[in-house]
Amino acid sequence: MRLRPLPAGLFGALAVLAASYHLPFGGLPAMAEKANADDTGRALRAPSVPPARDPSAAVAEEYELARSKGTAEAFELFIARHGDDPLADKARAQLKRLSR
Repeated sequence: MRLRPLPAGLFGALAVLAASYHLPFGGLPAMAEKANADDTGRALRAPSVPPARDPSAAVAEEYELARSKGTAEAFELFIARHGDDPLADKARAQLKRLSR
């Protein structure tokens, strides 16, 4: 069987490309290993992701923002977003005071 030049060339190109990206099992490309190393050449730990923020603190900040604005629209928006939160009751009371 005679190989055609185009498929044989493509196969050869794929073989060369596959060989250049061959990595040891579980390894990183050389540049990535150097980028993740300190001055002594030892690998550094991956940067950690900061812990998630406490949702109740975010709600409290949003309530304080609505209270500092002091408008009915701000309290209505807070109530629409956090209607089940205990601070929503305070927002409703503030809204009633504003509507008087």
